[in-house]
Amino acid sequence: MNDTLTNETPGNDTLANGTLASNDAIDQILGQWARARPDVDCSAMGVAGRISRASRLLEKGIKEYFTGHDLEPWEFDVLATLFRSNSDHRLCMSDLATAALVSSAALTNRVDRLVARGLVHREVSPTNRRMVLITLTDEGRAVVDTLLEGHVANEERMLSGLTDEDREQLSGLLCKLLTSLGDVGSC
Repeated sequence: MNDTLTNETPGNDTLANGTLASNDAIDQILGQWARARPDVDCSAMGVAGRISRASRLLEKGIKEYFTGHDLEPWEFDVLATLFRSNSDHRLCMSDLATAALVSSAALTNRVDRLVARGLVHREVSPTNRRMVLITLTDEGRAVVDTLLEGHVANEERMLSGLTDEDREQLSGLLCKLLTSLGDVGSC
């Protein structure tokens, strides 16, 4: 815990040393482990558990937003990747898979579904017949344009419990963690 915390948070208790005890589900689990196996330091479980739980809750909030617009989050991810990639809104399958952080096999299925919905167009490259190009259709561009601001507002709402400084610090720490876990890129 951070000894510099002084503000009380609803549902939390202030400890004798002035730190906050969050009393969330993860703390309850850690307390159970401390009683069951006091010889094992399970503090890493607290970090991993909170990251996992936060991920699930954020994914749920994002899914609810897109479901309200008859879209799956992965559909928006692929469309947004194409939209932001270049002025042509076009990528070859391998570059799209890399940029969208999915496998080629998963992307093939996703592109098939997006083609069926009329949101992307697939064509063989005129300069390299082994290369398949995926391009946003006008309808796909309109979907991204229409939903982007609401999507960002939804994420802002979900992160409203954090100050700008909290977000910057958390983002840096998560980047550092991802890099240490072997994710590509650096912080």
